[in-house]
Amino acid sequence: MDEDFDIPAAPDMNDDFDLPDEPAALKVGEEKEIGNQGLKKKLLKEGEGWVTPENGDEVEVHYTGTLLDGTQFDSSRDRGTPFKFTLGQGQVIKGWDLGIKTMKKSEKALFTIPPELAYGESGSPPTIPPSATLQFDVELLSWTSVKDICKDGGIFKKILTEGNKWDNPKDLDEVLVNFEAKLEDGTLVAKADGVEFTVGDGYFCPAVARAVKTLKIGEKALLTVKPQYGFGEKGKPALSNERAVPPNASLDITLELVSWKTVSEVTPDKKVIKKILKEGEGYEKPNDGAIVKVKLTGKLGDGKVFLRKGYDDGEEPFEFKTDEEQVIDGLDKAVATMKKGEIALVTIAQEYAFGSSESLQELAVVPPNSTVYYEVELVAFDKEKESWDMNNQEKVEAAGKKKEEGNVLFKSGKFARASKRYEKAVKFIEYDSSFSEDEKKQAKALKVACNLNNAACKLKLKQYNEAEKLCTKVLELESSNVKALYRRAQAYIELADFDLAEFDIKKALDIDPNNRDVKLEYKTLKEKVKEYNKKDAKFYGNMFAKMKN
Repeated sequence: MDEDFDIPAAPDMNDDFDLPDEPAALKVGEEKEIGNQGLKKKLLKEGEGWVTPENGDEVEVHYTGTLLDGTQFDSSRDRGTPFKFTLGQGQVIKGWDLGIKTMKKSEKALFTIPPELAYGESGSPPTIPPSATLQFDVELLSWTSVKDICKDGGIFKKILTEGNKWDNPKDLDEVLVNFEAKLEDGTLVAKADGVEFTVGDGYFCPAVARAVKTLKIGEKALLTVKPQYGFGEKGKPALSNERAVPPNASLDITLELVSWKTVSEVTPDKKVIKKILKEGEGYEKPNDGAIVKVKLTGKLGDGKVFLRKGYDDGEEPFEFKTDEEQVIDGLDKAVATMKKGEIALVTIAQEYAFGSSESLQELAVVPPNSTVYYEVELVAFDKEKESWDMNNQEKVEAAGKKKEEGNVLFKSGKFARASKRYEKAVKFIEYDSSFSEDEKKQAKALKVACNLNNAACKLKLKQYNEAEKLCTKVLELESSNVKALYRRAQAYIELADFDLAEFDIKKALDIDPNNRDVKLEYKTLKEKVKEYNKKDAKFYGNMFAKMKN
């Protein structure tokens, strides 16, 4: 708006008003009240899409303002210059802040604004009378999104070029950016194209790492950075290719996200890390038991190649079955996270590689305790048949097969892998409502056996809460199952739930009075309780002694 009529915030209109969502979309020609402050909106022309601006965004509008009698007092259209302002910052009357954020791009609307949301009792002489209700015919031409990234006013991001897709880089990811930093007076401090860095490690100043996590591929933004996210009270000395930043200086940084490589932790202990070099197709990934075909190169830390498969002319991709120990554990786990066509660099610590022993590989020896690096391309895979692709009899047979595989693994001391087999077996027959009576009988027997065996695995793995839950599932099917009572009592003892453990042991002995294992467990329970009581007495004895002193 022109200099002599700026529609500033009215004198008593600086309190915040929360604008409720509009109850329903307006039709052209329809008028409704917005919120409960008397603001009315009449739709004159539909807008585009469904997005509306938010507080902090820089909006551009054309408008014509009139009194209720039709007297025009201002018009950007007559001047031929759109009006720009920052939404929700009190730069205009409250009725504008509330109304314009309900508009879509290219929408036209007529707002009727009561004096309480305009200039109040005093008006704005000589153009606006006291207590005047105003009308504005507004067209929302465009807006630029401006975000307060840290919610403390320290970094404002203004989008200059919209990005593609929907996701953003994470701390582990490696990003490629174009970058330019200036002081507020326009002095160029630093500029670089094609800068690559790990997000979590940061680059230049703290604001860059925080902002890049909000960008999409191809997005370009202008960052307004306060000193606390720049170089703070100390500033930054000049470097060979960068100028100095004075103490307490704000910065304007232009940042463009060119691309990034997704880096993920394959294992919770961060000892298998996967960096995607080329994205794969679709969403499907290999499941346990899938037949996978890969091209791979294995290297040591010094770059020496110890394995190369599937790259030479005429050589077929390397084929293996997942979760069958046909390759090292880290490679097995990483391939299970890949999509068809994906190429990734996998870093595998010795715990998931060849361990503390020397390993003779195809092209070189892998020394003990070596971290190894594989570049892997997942060429193709055939998933193991899932339960939804089977008929009822196939489900029962598949569950039986998984149970037997679990038994073999358990006997070999591979309890975690055995547990997975038992869990998969139960999943095959989890939903049995469509089974025949004979199939239901077989399924029940398999559920009991697999859950009991899995409980034994969990006890070995010291996952006592899980063991307790599995035994409870068995007891829901067979309330007098002695093995389930016995193993649940073992879990309760380890969890120090001695009363519950004793209840299960006594019930098991009522059913099978001569069961040697249960009797031994009862003896263990009594010893544990005795030991626990001693510790308890000592603790309180020390506490009372201290109180006396």
